[in-house]
Formats: sequence, structure tokens, C-alpha cells
Amino acid sequence: MKLAGTDGRKLTAEFVGTFALVFAGCGAVVADAATAGAVSSVGVALTFGLVVCVMIYATGHISGAHFNPAVSVGFAAAGRFPWREVPAYAAVQCLAAAVAIGLLRFLTGDVGTLGATVPSVALPQGLAFEAVLTFFLMFVISAVATDHRAVGNMAGVAIGGTVTLCALFGGPFTGASMNPARTLGPALFSGTLDVLWLYVAGPLLGAVAASLTYKAIRCDVADPSDAAGCC
Repeated sequence: MKLAGTDGRKLTAEFVGTFALVFAGCGAVVADAATAGAVSSVGVALTFGLVVCVMIYATGHISGAHFNPAVSVGFAAAGRFPWREVPAYAAVQCLAAAVAIGLLRFLTGDVGTLGATVPSVALPQGLAFEAVLTFFLMFVISAVATDHRAVGNMAGVAIGGTVTLCALFGGPFTGASMNPARTLGPALFSGTLDVLWLYVAGPLLGAVAASLTYKAIRCDVADPSDAAGCC
């Protein structure tokens, strides 16, 4: 797998990681709907956090484990990732999300709108929620992934924990997507494309703001770490 000159190993790792995130996370939503709440909102939040955590450890050393177009854009905005690689990363992430939901639909049918995210608040408030939630997520990612002073081997736990935290309190309002690809997959198959813009604009705004904020407060800007991994 290779797009626009980007290393195929990175793109394959991003595909696998994003597929796992969407399949497991949205699968938990579907399972909760199919079992009348047996998984619970807490279980759904934990599933998203755990799958992010384990896939970071599985692929972070290869691709940087973005799994999210907003994260790729955020890194690029702060100069931590080449802009030329953002389109390929975003395309693979969105493709992986669509494939994951397609498989989930084949296995379970149209249960629980396949994990689609739809705001329960007015659109301006929903946009603000997604931007703020993504800010928290990207701020933590920037800290543990780009600052050599952070405890690097705890990156998966820190980022997965942030996803869980945001999903616990933000889920009831917007679904706590924080990820355009995660929302795009279910939207394509459930017909909820009318609010897709909110889940693109909010995460992009939040991710860019967070990455630039962390860049501004860094003490050591000569950090040799690379958000794009080792390849």
C-alpha cells in the first residue's frame, strides 16, 4: 500500500490501527444496542480507550499511530509531520473506517446506526464540544509523542486514557468522536452525512489549536523525536 510517495509500511500500519479503532469501538456501540445496554456507555468508552491504547503500542513505532486525520493535520500544523504525507494518511484512515463499518454491517446488520455520531445538543454547542474534546486529546498526544521529557513508554496508556475520559463525559452530547474518519465510516452506511461537517471541523480546529498550544509551551524545541515513526 503506497500513496503519493508515502512509505507503504506506515500506511498499512495506519490502516490496521484505524480499522481496529473503528471496528472495536463502533462494534461496542452496536453490541450495546443489540443487548439492550449490556455493554453500557462506560463499556463503550473503555473499548475506545483500550483499542487506541493497544494499537499505539502495536503500530506507533511504524507510523506514529495517528489513526485520525485531525491528529495528522495537528502534527503537521506544529511542524512535527510532513504536510505532503497528510493526504495519504487521511485517505487510508478514512478507507479503513469505511471498511471496518462495512464489515460490521455485514456481520450485525444496521444495529445501533452502526455507531454513528449525532449531536444531542444544538450544532454550535456540538461543534464546540468536539473542538474542546479533541483539544484535550491532541494536547496529550503532543506531550507524550513529541516531547522527550515525557514518559514515552506510557504514551498508549495516557492517550487511551484521554480517549476514555473524553468519551465518558462528552459521549452523551456528541458521541465524542474527536476523529473525522471514525464518524465518516458509520455516516456512509447509516445516512447521517448531514452533520458530518461538524465532526470534521470540530476535531480539526481542536487538534490544530492543541498542537500549536503545546508547541508554544515547550521548553526544549530541539527534540529529535519524530511523529511519523521510524520508517
